[in-house]
Amino acid sequence: MSDTTLHLADAGWEVHKVVVGPVDNNVFVLRCTATGDALLIDAANEHGRLLDLARSLGVRRIVETHGHWDHVQAVTELRDAGYSVGVTRADADMLPSYDEVLGDDEVLEVGRLRVRTVATPGHTPGSMCFLVEDTPLLFSGDTLFPGGPGATHFEGGDFPTILASIEERLFVPLAADTLVLPGHGEDTTIGAESPHLQDWVDRGW
Repeated sequence: MSDTTLHLADAGWEVHKVVVGPVDNNVFVLRCTATGDALLIDAANEHGRLLDLARSLGVRRIVETHGHWDHVQAVTELRDAGYSVGVTRADADMLPSYDEVLGDDEVLEVGRLRVRTVATPGHTPGSMCFLVEDTPLLFSGDTLFPGGPGATHFEGGDFPTILASIEERLFVPLAADTLVLPGHGEDTTIGAESPHLQDWVDRGW
């Protein structure tokens, strides 16, 4: 296991991060340090690098935050290597292949960690965030970034829908110190972003 990928850690868990592909996608591995089991979030690109990461960190399964091309380029190779890939029903047809359909408010067990699925449509119809219970971690995909929501001008995107998802599914229920780990760029927190919701409404993107 390479320490160069370690991004965050606390009692019982680690988050590893690599940045891959032509548009600098973040790929995260959430690892339960008590059991060694791990979950890879977004098989985006550079499949050889991700296979090495998955094997070294004990990855058992893969989940996709959504189906856009830049987040799924390594799906086929990782499935061929034996990893199960999960995605929402609404975005499943955007993937070259998949194994599991993820519904809203399900719990994925990663060793002793419990990862709750949070449907957040708007960037795509089937966009999903992953909240790790009893930790400050939220993997937001392209739903929420530092400075605003993900783009909604692609096919299937909808600006009012993503704003409603962010407000109702993220800002209202989650604590201000919740760490937001997005699909591109740097981390932020719920508390840093939530005061700016009206600003995003007013600017229209």
